[in-house]
Amino acid sequence: MPKTDKSSQAQQAAAPTAPLVWRSVGEAGISDDLDEHNAAVVDAFARLIKAGDKDTVKRAIKRWPPQHLLALIVHLPLKRARKLIGWLDKLQTRVVAELNPAFRSALLEDCTVQRLVDVLDGMEPEEAADQLDDLPEDAQAQVLPRLRDRATIDTLRGYGEDSAGSIMSRKFVAVPPDWTVGQVTHEIRANAQAIEKLYAVNVVDGDQRPVGYLRLRDLLLSPKDALVYNVMNTDFIAVGPDTDQEEVAKIADRYELSVVPVVDADGRLIGRITPKQLRRVLREEAEEDRNLMAGLPADTRPDESIARIVRGRIPWLLIGLAGASLSATVVGAFEDQLARAAILASFIPIVMSMAGNAGIQASTVAVQGLSTGTVKFGDLGWRLVKELLAALANGAIAALVLLALVIGVAQVTAFDAPLVLAASAGLSLLTVVVVAVTVGATIPILLDKLGIDPAMATGVFITTGNDILSVMIFFLMMSLFYLPLLP
Repeated sequence: MPKTDKSSQAQQAAAPTAPLVWRSVGEAGISDDLDEHNAAVVDAFARLIKAGDKDTVKRAIKRWPPQHLLALIVHLPLKRARKLIGWLDKLQTRVVAELNPAFRSALLEDCTVQRLVDVLDGMEPEEAADQLDDLPEDAQAQVLPRLRDRATIDTLRGYGEDSAGSIMSRKFVAVPPDWTVGQVTHEIRANAQAIEKLYAVNVVDGDQRPVGYLRLRDLLLSPKDALVYNVMNTDFIAVGPDTDQEEVAKIADRYELSVVPVVDADGRLIGRITPKQLRRVLREEAEEDRNLMAGLPADTRPDESIARIVRGRIPWLLIGLAGASLSATVVGAFEDQLARAAILASFIPIVMSMAGNAGIQASTVAVQGLSTGTVKFGDLGWRLVKELLAALANGAIAALVLLALVIGVAQVTAFDAPLVLAASAGLSLLTVVVVAVTVGATIPILLDKLGIDPAMATGVFITTGNDILSVMIFFLMMSLFYLPLLP
């Protein structure tokens, strides 16, 4: 009987029982919910990669379209996906550029220098520059000199982090205003391979300063002999290379721009920010705000090491612990009141929870408005009035419900002055909601005015601050109205 080694047995066990072909799902071939066939394909590839059967994997994906290969990488376990990236040929590595930047960074962590070079060379320079910044400094020093677009990447990295200059594409189409539409379309066709994606045609004067732009519909619907000057649009908005990328995204959203031109200090056109980059900025800013709102570092990633998780989270947890300790100290300061009426302790979670929820609601809306540009510091007065009116209504409804609950409980449980207790608790809850909403609606706008990310306000700080205020307000109300009636 012939002998077989363990490696051969493992490869035989991993061998698929059906052809490894991805079934298309819609246009992209990617779906969060895998059908039975594609789930089996992912499982088969995972087993082959684990067994180290490189040849079988490469043969199976040799003729796959990019969208199917991309779908496979997304759905494989991260460890297997990393190994697969190392097996792809130079052309196939270009699909990595289409992945989410955070996921892409996680995939490339264990890649060799040459593999990183292959991947970054398949990206646009602005994406490569951004990805390069995520690598360790020693890896950057080895990879950068080997990149095809090193000069362009060096230029982009020379701009400030998260600035328009760092994310702009230096590839754009620009024509003079005295050309005809026919000349423009002829040049576009002649340079189709270099242009790749065309969103708009910039119109510039002799000094390369933008004076307008042509939409695709202008090129298609205008007569060939029409002068560009007569059909171009002049309502363009340009930004400088030092403009923060978040501000660029707000401008694009406010004015419904698909492409944002970038000009230097002399007003000369030096680049453009494409729809793809705008979407990436919006996604990154949303992820940062979400992390800050949860009390996490802005650059938190799901694939982080245990040490990095601890370093990133423990400061916020300790801040929360300090806040909770302060809240406990405030409660302890009213020990005598609790000794006289132990029933008051049952209301503490209610007022703290209502304060936290009301504050988070108001602050979240404020942060959302600041991120989209619909809320400004000058709106603080009107916004506060509107939030207060809504808080009064919501607080009154919640207070009436609590009042009814206390009276209902009083029918089955005996305690002193139930009507006064119910009224005092209801008034406390109304006041707590109003104060919490005021804090939640105001703090994010003030932080934004001071240049601090307002998303930080919706995390530990708002919650802890409202907890302390709510307890103080509650015991103050009880000391004024309820406790004097007790024997």
